[in-house]
Amino acid sequence: MTPSPATPSPASSGQGPSSAQGPADLLITGCTALVHDDHEGIAFVEDASIVVRGGGIEAVTGGASAVDAVERIDACGQVAMPGLINCHTHSPMVALRGIAEDLPAEEWFNDFIWPIESNLTARDVELGARLACAEMIRGGVTCFADHYFSMDTVAAVVAESGLRAHLGEAFFSSGGPEGREKSLEFALRYRGSADGRITTALAPHAPYTVDDADLAATAELARAHGLPVHLHASESRDQTDNSLARHGRTPIEILERTGILGTGTSVLIAHGTGIVERDLPVLERAAAAGSVAVATAPRGYLKFAWGPTPVRALREIGVPVGLATDGAASNNSLDVWESMALTSLVQKSAEGDPRWLTSRQALHHATLQSARAVGLGERTGSLAPGRRADIILVDLTGPHTQPVHDLAATLVHSARAGDVRTTIVDGRLLMRDRELLTLDLPSTVRDLGERLPALIDRSHGKRIQEYDT
Repeated sequence: MTPSPATPSPASSGQGPSSAQGPADLLITGCTALVHDDHEGIAFVEDASIVVRGGGIEAVTGGASAVDAVERIDACGQVAMPGLINCHTHSPMVALRGIAEDLPAEEWFNDFIWPIESNLTARDVELGARLACAEMIRGGVTCFADHYFSMDTVAAVVAESGLRAHLGEAFFSSGGPEGREKSLEFALRYRGSADGRITTALAPHAPYTVDDADLAATAELARAHGLPVHLHASESRDQTDNSLARHGRTPIEILERTGILGTGTSVLIAHGTGIVERDLPVLERAAAAGSVAVATAPRGYLKFAWGPTPVRALREIGVPVGLATDGAASNNSLDVWESMALTSLVQKSAEGDPRWLTSRQALHHATLQSARAVGLGERTGSLAPGRRADIILVDLTGPHTQPVHDLAATLVHSARAGDVRTTIVDGRLLMRDRELLTLDLPSTVRDLGERLPALIDRSHGKRIQEYDT
């Protein structure tokens, strides 16, 4: 391959490891490594070697390495990248993939999704989460932010799979204070579990399903326990318009009024396609006072005929935008590669500017900005000494990725999830040469298939929550 020339900074390259420490755990050689430079840009190191020790990256260097290692991977012809991060999904919803198509959001929720979700058992959640984790590992996702029910079951699957995850137990005000208390209990009990790979958040569903009192109480709990908040807000422009008509405030303004935004709480907002100009000062204040990020999942917005997340405006006020898929029931896949390409293309169309978003910008959103969005910007999101060894190896030898004139463009617009050959989290191989090493996919598919008749039954008409923005 012939990537665009770029020179990594010394901080990205690292220094050679000390032989006094003994053999490294893993040595990856012969790859082209995607690194981040000192100016928040993307660079590539050819013929790179990556040294992994103790679950972390010890060095990323150009040229061959003489380091001894317990395990070696010859990655000639492959690109080493930070693992992709799915910043907002509902992993068990893969069980509902394709169950409701070509519908407005209100009908999709009320007549299909929530009646079916009322059938869910812990076993359904387990099987859905296991299938989702297998899909994400095979697609080069090393971390995902999940917002759903029965999250203790999801946490167990995360531990089994070897993935990294940011988990929150969703709740609605219709469930009474018990829902909020359960979300807190889960967050405190599982924070730092799975050998530190699981981080947690409080997870109110959205301002239209969680009332102001519950949001204010959630903000207090978040501050008292040092927990972030992960929720849906301003999912569509209709949602924002309805909120203005009913309350005189946008959903973003409601989050500020209730203390979720702007008082030191770290907040991850899912979707934000309904963010309007009057919301930008609110979000800018929140970014200055604490931490706020937005997760964008463009494929679902295209399906629901929603507008795009205003990525450019958010970037200008210092709000990170991470990439996401949402649940597979709306997105049909957990493919962050597709989200990356669509984000670039949709933003070009929305802005009327082919120079925005560039391929390098899209890669930055998919890696370091996504890590920041889920609160892991100091641990993951880049290949650099001191970061956790969450690494994927991408094979660009296929006909659809050749020839390579601009490596960044090839990765964003030509590469596919199926080009990921190897997925590594905390230095542990979860997939090597397309073989899953931690999950039994055939048995998961078989067991889930046996559950589907009971799961998709809608004759009872039950709903978890009326979708009424």
